[in-house]
Amino acid sequence: MIRFLTAGESHGKALTTIVDGFPSNINIDSDYINYQLKRRQSGYGRGLRMKIENDKVEILSGVRFGKTLGTPISLLINNKDWENWQTKMSVTEVDEQTDKITIPRPGHADLVGVSKYNFDDIRNSIERSSARETAARVAACSVARKFLEEFGIHIGSYVESIGGIFSKDDFTQKLFNNDLSSSFSGKKLNLLSDKSQVRVLDSEQEKKIINKIKSAKKKGDTLGGTFVVVATGVPVGLGSFVHYDRRMDAEIAHAIMSINAVKGVEIGAGFYSAENFGSQSHDEIIISKNKLTRKTNRAGGIEGGITTGLPVIVRAAMKPIATLMSPIESVDLSKMKKVLSRRERSDFVAVPACAVIAESMLAWSIAKFFLEKFGGDSLEETKQNYHKYISELHNRIKNNFKGK
Repeated sequence: MIRFLTAGESHGKALTTIVDGFPSNINIDSDYINYQLKRRQSGYGRGLRMKIENDKVEILSGVRFGKTLGTPISLLINNKDWENWQTKMSVTEVDEQTDKITIPRPGHADLVGVSKYNFDDIRNSIERSSARETAARVAACSVARKFLEEFGIHIGSYVESIGGIFSKDDFTQKLFNNDLSSSFSGKKLNLLSDKSQVRVLDSEQEKKIINKIKSAKKKGDTLGGTFVVVATGVPVGLGSFVHYDRRMDAEIAHAIMSINAVKGVEIGAGFYSAENFGSQSHDEIIISKNKLTRKTNRAGGIEGGITTGLPVIVRAAMKPIATLMSPIESVDLSKMKKVLSRRERSDFVAVPACAVIAESMLAWSIAKFFLEKFGGDSLEETKQNYHKYISELHNRIKNNFKGK
């Protein structure tokens, strides 16, 4: 059972996370985690905060000589902007009076936060509900990502649309059709998408999106979009149909939906399937290279809550960021009067970053079920369990039904 817990406020001293449950002898270092943290901060349309922060992780425990010990791994990411917030975010009481925020932003956790936790200052809601927390998630999930790479499982993503602008070349449909080269992998997908300022796979689409982001900036507005995350190399048999909380698709949906501003999640063809006949929705079972597989991958690599051995495909929708430079209507809670919403330093678009965060969360979900099935106390023991299962899988099915 793996788990992680993050702590820290957006403008606090630091973000921290503790990662627990991974076997010993996984190769991991700060450079690997920092690479993923840098990818999270990239993308055209990010705000001023990304110019201040240059996220770097410090591994405090659980790793020795570049390998996990099988003990809890603690990670620290300092907030550089803390220097400017020490009084406003002081842990102890301060003599200096600080202004209280009383105007909630529509679409953010401002109002529901003060309602739930009985605050008289919206700042208390803002700090922890901020997407800044996802930096700690990416750090934690990088351990899961590195672990999965030991088994040839790679996770990548691309932005499908921003502001309703899609590519004429529908790569998502190619995924559903299983129309991929034998060398396709999540790692190679990222090498392509990371070349783009907005992480799309089409240069013409990129130009149109950047122009729309520029237009949104001028208007003081924000944009959302859709992205696709793909995990390749995932074996058959992760997850279960036995209980609701053991289904791989349910686990993934929960993990992706937990990301700030994500409002919709699909596995495979998802809502497209609702518009078609069953004959156009399900993946025909075939034998290829002496192995059972599927012609297409509209199910997104999961059937009955269990992985099929094809790439796991997750599509998600991110709403426009709630903080607007041209604010919309709200209420000043101190006066209970109609006002325009307040501004808080923010991005104009964060869909490319959200896709990277979703990669991390997908890595965690897959690692969780992978260790449940193959886990050992060391990486070597886990590999032994995994390779035994893979080598016997096809013959076991064949022998079970022989002569029936």
